[in-house]
Amino acid sequence: MNHGTSPAPQHAHGAGRGDLLRLAFLALGVVFGDIGTSPLYTLKECLHVAAAHGDAVDRTDLFGILSLMFWALILVVTVKYVVFVMRADHGGEGGILALLALVPERYRHSAHGIGGVSGMTLLAVVGASLLYGDGVITPAISVLSAVEGLAVASPALKSFVVPITCLILVGLFAIQSRGTGDVGKLFGPVMLVWFTTLALLGLRQILEEPEVIGALSPWWGIAFFLRHGFRGIHILGSVVLVVTGGEALYADMGHFGLKPIRLAWSVLVLPALVLAYLGQGALILRDPSAAAEPFFRMVPPGAATWALVILSSLATVIASQALISGAFSLTRQAMLQGFLPRMTIRHTARDNEGQIYIPEVNALLAIGCLALVLTFRESVRLAAAYGIAVTGTMAVTSVLYYLVVRYTWGWPKWSSLGLLAFFLALDIPFLAANLFKFFDGGYVPMLIGAALIASMLIWSHGRTAVIDRYSRQFGPWEEEWPELKGHVASRVPGGAVFLAPSVEHVPPVLVHHVELTRALQETVVLLTVIDMPVPEVKDQERSKVEPLTDGFWRITIWFGYMEQPLLIPVLRRLATEHQIPFDVDTATFFIGHSTIIADEGGRLSHIPEVIFAYLKRNAVQEERRYQVPADQVMEIGEQISL
Repeated sequence: MNHGTSPAPQHAHGAGRGDLLRLAFLALGVVFGDIGTSPLYTLKECLHVAAAHGDAVDRTDLFGILSLMFWALILVVTVKYVVFVMRADHGGEGGILALLALVPERYRHSAHGIGGVSGMTLLAVVGASLLYGDGVITPAISVLSAVEGLAVASPALKSFVVPITCLILVGLFAIQSRGTGDVGKLFGPVMLVWFTTLALLGLRQILEEPEVIGALSPWWGIAFFLRHGFRGIHILGSVVLVVTGGEALYADMGHFGLKPIRLAWSVLVLPALVLAYLGQGALILRDPSAAAEPFFRMVPPGAATWALVILSSLATVIASQALISGAFSLTRQAMLQGFLPRMTIRHTARDNEGQIYIPEVNALLAIGCLALVLTFRESVRLAAAYGIAVTGTMAVTSVLYYLVVRYTWGWPKWSSLGLLAFFLALDIPFLAANLFKFFDGGYVPMLIGAALIASMLIWSHGRTAVIDRYSRQFGPWEEEWPELKGHVASRVPGGAVFLAPSVEHVPPVLVHHVELTRALQETVVLLTVIDMPVPEVKDQERSKVEPLTDGFWRITIWFGYMEQPLLIPVLRRLATEHQIPFDVDTATFFIGHSTIIADEGGRLSHIPEVIFAYLKRNAVQEERRYQVPADQVMEIGEQISL
């Protein structure tokens, strides 16, 4: 996911020591917000779950839980993501859709799957959909858990926790349209203060109860399961909260590069998190009553608590911002890869391509977050809904990564399978433990994910059906033009651009235009825009121009999924370079719009066709996506059934 607050990856890869430190500092405010705010609620939730299952949480259990949390950070985040998965970048970009692009084409486009979507592509769709569930829950639980510190500072303020949380969330989503560039400059310094505070607070508690350091031994984690048996697996559903945000390290790699993220994680973030969790454990050893709110109880009541509430609120807003911006970028990637209909994309910074705002996604996230806060009202209850989305995405990442190392990089079979087995040995227990939380709130991200998965599959399948229909109805230009030419009564001065969904077939809008008007401009461009599964397309590979006969030109333009597809500048350059006799700024762009009439007996069953028709009606039209001036656009519509 791109949060649009940093330089492009190439700056990171070849960075000197000064640049490396600067990028590592900037990464604090973008990459580590989610995982960095986990100490607010993770240990509290673990202890709550252990107590809810009838077990008195004594010193042995506390050490076991702390051990499981520490080794989750080491094995899942450090080993799996930082050491292995982050090596798989696609043009400098990370994330589950970028990982899919590295999978060999025969697996991405296999005929086996659902609705013409291959099994591996389906997995990526599932993983991407679950990330939206994470994007809805993270702002809600993070801000709510920070504001709950008010009740620690003054119990009389407990009734104000939910209203204040809602106000912060409303404000957070309201400012999205303004962009995060200016606010982003504060992200790094605030998160540096946050992680330093975590480390110092934890260290202070550890110095008063140093025996808690023994919890770092893996034996305590093993002993926890030996002691509790199968019931012990429930705790993993809460321990996984310690690694939420781990996927963001990989997804945000495109902004900073591998080295700055590894440096920030190993030097500051990981040590600060470990100290914070051990510090909370040390506090509980001395004062078991602190288990109800171990984070805020690490400071004395009064001014220190108020200061910590303010700091944690800022940190959670930053963590939420990262997830919101990530949802925008994930939506954009899904749109450009054909999994979602077009939506409005607004760029909020002239000098940074990654800073985007999608109002439809922003509104849905805002409604979802507020609904969660008003429904669950406490972070402990909301934590029950957290985890399924995270662990599901982690498991999908493991499978896709196996295909990359085995078939793209050519690793030996046994080492590839061994690595997959190691990853799944981490992912599956966490996923299984979270499934127990389904009826306690885990259904929330599952329902969100299921709705998005259905929408993505229906859109992808319906889009393919429309293209196939046109392919059967309209042949290549070389075959269609001789017959169509007989319908043209006159060629009028000027230029026309007909958007063609395929380079192999004459655009339907051209046929409809000629049949309706019996006239055609002297210069005609058949334009096909192709979205590529790469972040950016090199300028020398951007376009292809083919002169045809009778004043026709075929132009193909390629854009990457991280680029804004602006047609006018590219066409203006091509007209000059290839001496195409027309003025792009006065040419007419002919765009065809098809309205889907849902009926029985088509390639799509009735309900999916109704859904596809609704999505298509509400999709952003091509002229808006390509930013073609409205006074240069002529639309021709038709009604079709699939």
